[in-house]
Amino acid sequence: MRMRMFLRLTIGVAGLVLVVAGCGASPSSSPTRASQSASAAASQVASSPVAAAPTPESAVLVWPAPPNPMELTVQAGLKPQPKEFLTNHVHAHLDVFLDGKALTVPSGIGIKVENPAVRRFSEPDGSISYGGIDLCNEACISPLHTHDVSGIIHTESADPKPNTLGELFVEWGVPLDASCVATYCSPATPIAIYVDGELTTGDPRAIELTNQREIAIVVGTPPPEIPKTADFSQA
Repeated sequence: MRMRMFLRLTIGVAGLVLVVAGCGASPSSSPTRASQSASAAASQVASSPVAAAPTPESAVLVWPAPPNPMELTVQAGLKPQPKEFLTNHVHAHLDVFLDGKALTVPSGIGIKVENPAVRRFSEPDGSISYGGIDLCNEACISPLHTHDVSGIIHTESADPKPNTLGELFVEWGVPLDASCVATYCSPATPIAIYVDGELTTGDPRAIELTNQREIAIVVGTPPPEIPKTADFSQA
């Protein structure tokens, strides 16, 4: 289960409300949260020590979660499970910007959302989040997944080995390498990758999704600020 998911089930007996704390999405949760070289793109950015992720409401959905999550989980080299395991339970955060506009990291990456054991919740921003899995009757969730559109990436695994950004993008069905994000490729379109606000080089697929790591992928014109941190309080 997701480390942070508060499932609130109202019991209409004498006005008593039982709050069941668990990992997954909650109806009351409103997590906050898209021919030059990458270094040339970086020079346009003012990176603030307090810069944080944009809110989900301000982002746009360009690449939705794919319809074959368990197949893509296997392609990523991970093993689909009927529930989440919390031996290795960490949260990273991903921002993706396209010409300065924040893109939505969709909910349901790595989750077979149509399985009846996967609960769904309507969020205040109009999005749907998924979680609250006790046990599916078949493999329904990857150890690497997204519950909501906050950009928080969940590793909930029996394996202590860190997951990677490359594994996530395979599950998302979006091509990623050192030169390209989806159909956008340098040098025609500048690509820059930041980890905790610092420009990084090399293969972005190898970036480990360690706990509370902030990753920003900038495609084209950068935003005014590159996030250094994210809000993990609701994770």
